Amino acid sequence: MDFLKKLFPLSFKKSSEVSDLVKRIVIYVVALIVATLAMSLIGLAGIPVLNILLGLIGWLVDIYCTAGVVLAILVHCNVIKLGGENNN
Repeated sequence: MDFLKKLFPLSFKKSSEVSDLVKRIVIYVVALIVATLAMSLIGLAGIPVLNILLGLIGWLVDIYCTAGVVLAILVHCNVIKLGGENNN
């Protein structure tokens, strides 16, 4: 769980406010749109190897943003419990 908290710090901020959840989702969606536009502009160069690398990077950004949104929703709905509990 600590690995996920380090990888997705925005998703694991606990708040009971729905507006905070919406802000987190919007941040992930905007990051996805900006990354997609940037890679599309770079891909206009028409270099085949570059296009393959951009496709791989785009795929990874898609997975990261989707996982971030899902984790933010799960944390907000208390499906994933945050630290603070002593499991001894």
